[in-house]
Amino acid sequence: MSSVETLLPEEIERIRNDFPLLERRIGDHQLIYLDSGATAQRPISVLDAVQEFDEMRNAAVHRGAHTLAGEATELFEEARHKVASFVGADDDEIAWTKNATEALNAVAYGFVNATAGRGGEAAQRFVLRPGDEIVVTEMEHHANLVPWQEVAAHTGATLRYIPLSDNGALDMDAAEGLIGEHTRVLAFTHVSNVLGTINQVGRLVELAQAAGAYTVLDACQSAPHLPLDLHALGVDFAAFSGHKMLGPTGVGALYGRSELLNALPPFITGGSMITTVTMEHTDFMPAPTRFEAGTQMVAQAVGFGAAADYLSHIGLDRIAAHEHALGQRLAEGVSQIPGVRLLGPAAGVDRAGMVSVDVDGVHAHDVGQFLDDRGIAVRVGHHCAQPVHRRYGVTASTRASVYLYTTEAEVDAFLNGLSDVRGFFGADR
Repeated sequence: MSSVETLLPEEIERIRNDFPLLERRIGDHQLIYLDSGATAQRPISVLDAVQEFDEMRNAAVHRGAHTLAGEATELFEEARHKVASFVGADDDEIAWTKNATEALNAVAYGFVNATAGRGGEAAQRFVLRPGDEIVVTEMEHHANLVPWQEVAAHTGATLRYIPLSDNGALDMDAAEGLIGEHTRVLAFTHVSNVLGTINQVGRLVELAQAAGAYTVLDACQSAPHLPLDLHALGVDFAAFSGHKMLGPTGVGALYGRSELLNALPPFITGGSMITTVTMEHTDFMPAPTRFEAGTQMVAQAVGFGAAADYLSHIGLDRIAAHEHALGQRLAEGVSQIPGVRLLGPAAGVDRAGMVSVDVDGVHAHDVGQFLDDRGIAVRVGHHCAQPVHRRYGVTASTRASVYLYTTEAEVDAFLNGLSDVRGFFGADR
């Protein structure tokens, strides 16, 4: 990251002016928003794009011949092109979903439906049988774990997982032993939403391809923060969401290699995703439309496209360099606070711009409330990743996550607040 030009302080101030919510005060304090890992704030350009659509273009897409329907459809598909280009995909490889969780379920239940005989000959490649194995990791968000548990239960396949090392990284020696001739699916996160670990995507894809397994990437914590080229990564499927990358809630994206998306049986069916319907049989549209049943989230997709434009204009490489520096500042600062344990890679190790911590003697929810009283917004709980916390002997943690609009002063305010927590609750005695 050091060779990439980072964002300058004056640029960050200009960026912050694009985000109206950052002007808020919480009680007597200026808001310090350190929960972008859960939901990022939205710039004026995204807010305006959604409002302009709602006010002047609102119509159903792909369903009418009138002017408004044509304009809405054009904007809808233009947004798909923007988001596809943003992640290094072709337009027909991006299907809109309502969030990344739905995108991951679309892949998972595509395997279930194929196993049940749906999808014809093209879907036979996705059939799972007893003796087949699905491999996930111990660091997965529940959205990339629970669906695969369900797939195993439906198909008789066995679910296995790559364990975590004490340092917050995947045990790659174990991975090499787990991924083999029986592996049909390898589902893993690019960046841990708890630990900040950046996984070795290239090596994992290499292992899966050698085994003839499909790869499913959770890119929710990478698409907003790292330059992403899904074609170059070589993954078969991926999922990410709008609300984590400056876009609206209610919209996500499923990526799949074109050949695979066209063979995968859809799991949400109804109007708009069909070619022919009789009382006995239905034929589905090609991808990506086959995964877009019913009335779509058009305004949200338009906002998602505007968010991709905004991030592209600034440059993901520069954003990543900025967040890398802040991530190291966070990790180094936390490591110097007595009674506070950093989960995940130590300071000095490459990590995402977030930290999750366990404060000795103080529950994470109390830590979060203490910081909120100072205007500092962080995430508390298990972050939809209970197995990760169980692995490191905690039930909950406090997570601070940064983005392009976060300043060094805000990171320092968090560290100062965190250093006062144990004293306030009398846990340092």
